[in-house]
Amino acid sequence: MAGYDYYKTPLDSRYSSEEMKKLFSQRSRHSTWRQLWLWLAEAEKELGLESITDEALEQMRSHLTVTDDDFKIAIEEERRRRHDVMGHVHAYGVVAPAAAGIIHAGATSCYVTDNTELILMRDAIDLLLPKLAKVIRAQMITVGKRAAEWIQELVMDLEDIEHVRQELRFRGGQGTTGTQASFLELFNGDEAKVDQLNVLLCEKAGFPSTYTRKVDLRISNAIAGLGATAQRITSDIRHLANLKELEEPFEKDQIGSSAMAYKRNPMRSERICSLGRKLASLPVNFSNTFSAQWLERSLDDSAIRRIDIPEMFLLADAILIGLDNVTNGLVVYPKRIDSRNKQELPFMITEAILMKIVSKGGSRQEAHEKVRVLSHEASHVVKHEESTGGDNDLIERIKKDEYFKDIWDEIDAMLDPKLYTGRSTTIVDRYCGKGGEVEKKLEPYREFISKAETAQLNL
Repeated sequence: MAGYDYYKTPLDSRYSSEEMKKLFSQRSRHSTWRQLWLWLAEAEKELGLESITDEALEQMRSHLTVTDDDFKIAIEEERRRRHDVMGHVHAYGVVAPAAAGIIHAGATSCYVTDNTELILMRDAIDLLLPKLAKVIRAQMITVGKRAAEWIQELVMDLEDIEHVRQELRFRGGQGTTGTQASFLELFNGDEAKVDQLNVLLCEKAGFPSTYTRKVDLRISNAIAGLGATAQRITSDIRHLANLKELEEPFEKDQIGSSAMAYKRNPMRSERICSLGRKLASLPVNFSNTFSAQWLERSLDDSAIRRIDIPEMFLLADAILIGLDNVTNGLVVYPKRIDSRNKQELPFMITEAILMKIVSKGGSRQEAHEKVRVLSHEASHVVKHEESTGGDNDLIERIKKDEYFKDIWDEIDAMLDPKLYTGRSTTIVDRYCGKGGEVEKKLEPYREFISKAETAQLNL
């Protein structure tokens, strides 16, 4: 039961996927450190550094995954040295003794910390993008232009995240304060080899270069945009659920309220909205970290990055899991929508009535005043006289007013809701339908979408 005695982030225990949690685990992070040290040693040997032997490289390759025993050694060494990177350098040297003297040669701590964060962010984006594409594909396009707008905003998030993924830069091996002086010393002043070292490192890691803290801010802005979109979509769903026009998935044994047994709260949308609010707030931390770097760098970025980079991706992951689940099971109630349309339609056609009066030679201002008075009377009935029906009787009032006698015969034909949707159907079909912009945008993710099942919420 010891696991219940200490704080554990809900992103781990409740919301995010196993693959995202594993990616940002301590084992993943520190094993990536070892991979970076191996790439550095390989590149240095390829460029003629004779102190690095084949045996050293083989031992390093054989112990890329940090074991529980390795962690114990690293933690104990960090306690002694007050330095986490050197703790893991020591632990790696214990299991790869032939490499103990050359691990981290020429590098500074940022070589492993920053480059690891970049690798993890790249791989996290690669996990997010197909999930986001699936959410876009799952969105309903039959309930109106509003859902198409949700899709459009999610596509914008997809484009922003794709862009930062494409433009992601690697830090490489820059040495202390970024001068590369330590590597210049290793290669006896051969600048061409220092340049080639970074070319090799970037090739091995699969990146272009070069990185600054601005990269973190660009990524956070793109990912956080998804948080804002999630809030907007789920707020719409919550409002429509309150109007009983739409409902998110609701399981047979699900409880909507501990006190009010009848309730069917949109709990999933509420959760997504909350997670979205948290995600959307993160860029300020990255902005402050970037702007407050002292000259070449200061270490006040360390805690923020350790907390907020994983949290940013775990939040985005949890949001996409939730959106996938909700949008694949939304239920629409057309009769309820039709009922509300009938209630509001008399108000909606008043502009058309004014135009009819004008077309027959009447005064728009005079007609406007007549409609204003009658509308307020009808609104009073709707709001205050539910005991007598509470229906919107504006049309009946207009039909009884002699001022509107010339258009009485035309009013009923004006009550067709389709007259007021404009080109919405065409707009939605062109954007979301076959051969439309959305289909083209999702083409790179088609295989993933075709195989993926609807995401299930952890709790």
